[in-house]
Amino acid sequence: MAQPQRTTDGGLVDRSCTITLTVDGRPITAHPGDTVASALLAAGQLRVGNSIYRGRPRGVVTASADEPNAFVRVAGGEGRPAESMLPATQVEVRDGLVVTLEDGIGVLDPTPDHDLYDAVNAHCDVLVVGAGPAGLAAAREAARSGARVILAEREPVLGGTLLSHPAEQVDGETAAVWVASVQEELRDDPEVTVLPRTTVFGSYDNNFLMALERRTDHLDPASVPAGVSRQRVWRITAGRVVLATGATERPLVLAGNDLPGVMLASAVSTYLARFGVLAGRQVVVATTNDSAYTTAVELVEAGARVQVVDARPQGGPATAATRAAGVEVHLGSAVVQALGEERVEGVLVATLDDDGEPAAQATRLEADVLAVSGGWSPTVHLHSQRKGGTRWDAELVGFVAVPDVEGQLPVGALRGTYDTGLCVREGAEAGRWAAGGTAYPQDGVGDHARRAVCGPVCELWAVAAPDGSWATHFVDLHRDNTVADVVRSLGAGMRNIEHVKRYTAIGTGVDQGRTSNVITSGLVARLLSEGGAEGVQGLGRPTGPGEIGTTTYRAPYTPVAFAALAGRHRGDLLDVIRRTAVHPWHVEHGAEFEDVGQWKRPWYYPQDGEDLEAAVARECRAVRENVGFMDASTLGKIEIRGADAAEFLNRLYTNAFLQLPVGKGRYGLMCTPDGMVFDDGVTLRLEDDRFFMTTTTGGAAKVLDWLEEWSQTEWPELDVTCTSVTEQWTTIAVAGPRSREVIARVAPDLDVSREAFGFMELRHTTLSTGLEARICRITFSGELAFEINVPSWYGLATWELVAEAGADLGITPYGTEAMHVLRAEKAYPIVGHDTDGTVTPQDLGMDWIVSKKKEFVGRRSYERLSHTGGVRKQWVSLHPVDGSTFLPEGTQVIDAGTPLTPQEGPVPMVGWVTSSYHSQALGRPFALALIKGGHDRIGERVSAVVGGAAVECEIAESVVYDKEGARRDG
Repeated sequence: MAQPQRTTDGGLVDRSCTITLTVDGRPITAHPGDTVASALLAAGQLRVGNSIYRGRPRGVVTASADEPNAFVRVAGGEGRPAESMLPATQVEVRDGLVVTLEDGIGVLDPTPDHDLYDAVNAHCDVLVVGAGPAGLAAAREAARSGARVILAEREPVLGGTLLSHPAEQVDGETAAVWVASVQEELRDDPEVTVLPRTTVFGSYDNNFLMALERRTDHLDPASVPAGVSRQRVWRITAGRVVLATGATERPLVLAGNDLPGVMLASAVSTYLARFGVLAGRQVVVATTNDSAYTTAVELVEAGARVQVVDARPQGGPATAATRAAGVEVHLGSAVVQALGEERVEGVLVATLDDDGEPAAQATRLEADVLAVSGGWSPTVHLHSQRKGGTRWDAELVGFVAVPDVEGQLPVGALRGTYDTGLCVREGAEAGRWAAGGTAYPQDGVGDHARRAVCGPVCELWAVAAPDGSWATHFVDLHRDNTVADVVRSLGAGMRNIEHVKRYTAIGTGVDQGRTSNVITSGLVARLLSEGGAEGVQGLGRPTGPGEIGTTTYRAPYTPVAFAALAGRHRGDLLDVIRRTAVHPWHVEHGAEFEDVGQWKRPWYYPQDGEDLEAAVARECRAVRENVGFMDASTLGKIEIRGADAAEFLNRLYTNAFLQLPVGKGRYGLMCTPDGMVFDDGVTLRLEDDRFFMTTTTGGAAKVLDWLEEWSQTEWPELDVTCTSVTEQWTTIAVAGPRSREVIARVAPDLDVSREAFGFMELRHTTLSTGLEARICRITFSGELAFEINVPSWYGLATWELVAEAGADLGITPYGTEAMHVLRAEKAYPIVGHDTDGTVTPQDLGMDWIVSKKKEFVGRRSYERLSHTGGVRKQWVSLHPVDGSTFLPEGTQVIDAGTPLTPQEGPVPMVGWVTSSYHSQALGRPFALALIKGGHDRIGERVSAVVGGAAVECEIAESVVYDKEGARRDG
């Protein structure tokens, strides 16, 4: 077993408590505050699995979510599913935690996930992303201005890079003291929300950002209070945003750089300072800049033997001080190969010539860890998601953010500022700006500030191996891509960095190439420069990474579980359940419900011993022979206002609406630009500039979207506003020969006579309860009918009023199934039920509703050959000749005499059944169907295929009952 690496003191872990977790069946001790990665390193385990394609041993590389190697599967337990592909660097330990190391590919657990996931919509004046020195300073300054602030930090603790260097001085205090004081000030401010363990993963227009909060990952699941979500998605709308997302350290590309024990220098510092874990006892630090010198000194102070290999011939400002601390420094040199089979056992070091190429002779240095630093890449991902610009800084050797996104300001390392003091100053200035106190800061910091930490940075993308091979020079550790793969892509003709990415798969792993993308850009630039490389056609001129650019950064920044995105909208809550104001009455009276759109609608009201067929038959008879009432509140309702509202409707509907008088309604049909039926409904004109549109229940949302699309994008010059009012009104349909009597009792002041209250008219009146109501003469049954509209909070009381008013008449509630039968007998189509997006008004036999005198959406399509030529399927009724066979919806129709088992080819179909019912009015079943040339085939016979047998049917007109419409007016 490897030697334990835990230091005797230091770090932020709770050493007073020891817990046990299990990794691949092996018990490992850890402390609260550890991650799985730090616990493994503390136990001396560097190897975390094998690479995804080549099966090479791999180890922990980072201490952050940028980890490309160390992924684990966390057991769920207690019926919870396991989670795969979690970075070991981000999984916080808990007692009894069981994890399995994964070789870059996870396995989905089929166990249903019943954990609670949540989402919250939040608004703030200032959102600060990142709680390093710049972010903390920005949040504090904005809060002091009285602004409402949200501070999001992906780590469990605040401080960022300061956690790795707690003794560093900030504003005259140690970093640890400064972070604690700022954190306390923010915690005590009621206008500040601090969100640790929260990763902002997406940035969108208008300062709308999304973040994932890991709420209980660090807790024992058994101790989580009931109702506490495991993860929460934050949807944040901010007035202004300060991006303090820092920078990511780049690895060095050298032979064998994937061996366990090759780690980022910053990660080595983090494990030491935050977790009290010494990654190695004999460490070689390979660097191109000054930042890794701090790591070297800290390792020496912790008792490790350290040597620094610096690619810069003259070193940097930190070189002398590091040598004074007893560290041997090799300048103008590079590590050309990591040695070992299962882990780092040593390295080969060679001096570099003036062109940056290693000398032939290499020297071996003993080492158990190789800490590398190839420079820093500002974490521009969220900035770039908003199309924020970047520029190549040749001295920093990185793409830095350009502050060009309205309402957002990148600060600190994101702008190339690596000095802590200047980060704090820059963050404070950004906080004042975000709170509205100062102008937008345009200028970055000076070069001297950058050099304060990094010094001059050497551009070193890859170091050739002693044998000249590039086969083990890994660029993307997760995808197993090497320099050889990049060379191969360029040799195949790839030039654009996006093409190289797709050819090689670099940057497509879980870590999205955060440690490899910029390296790839540098390599491509180097290979395409004058002289090129073997097999690569060079550009014939010097080329830099700034010219090559980077691949597109897309959300999410880190992976987000689908369950978290779904939140509570899973299972029974996959879609919201909507109920009308009358729903309690329906339940009390035994209604069976069906889901229509999101609504629970009464399907039928069975009485003792009744099945669906018997109940529907009774309800249909009541409406045809007496009086029934129905809850029609679920119809989509849209109020349309504006000086151009009539013109707007006139362009959308196929029939005329300009001259519709106030106080009247009109049935309208809308079509898509290709002339196909889109939706229908009755629209009432309440005032000259105010209309009340009804739509199908399931089509309400899409119709509102449709109206907004035409209003905003096609006809923005029209003065029109559309507002959904579906939930604001309860609609009660009262239908049947005796419906006038019921309405007369409910609205005693209203003249409901045939002469005074005509069809498609509306009246404003006062009900017997004193409530004002809007009553319309509209029918969807073909019978005399009225619709009562009242504000929804009076809906139940008004329904009960109608029930009481018609009680002695035997008024009967009826549901959607009876409604379907009644409307089908009158050939009133249901869009989406009798139509499928390929049906025109003419196909439905509704030529009368298509204006020949005006333009409307879809008008020109009726002149196309596809609409006028050939034989189209047309809506007709089908009647089984035997008078008893029921034709299920979807039944295929064939010409009479067509064999059901032809010798060749499929059976030629001429149409299908769209609706089918048992009719009480006819005393037999009937169906509605779309049949080729149906309107010209009235009286012909065809066959419907039911249960493998051909049922002879007669084609008839679509209206099967009361063809003259005499019953409509009573």
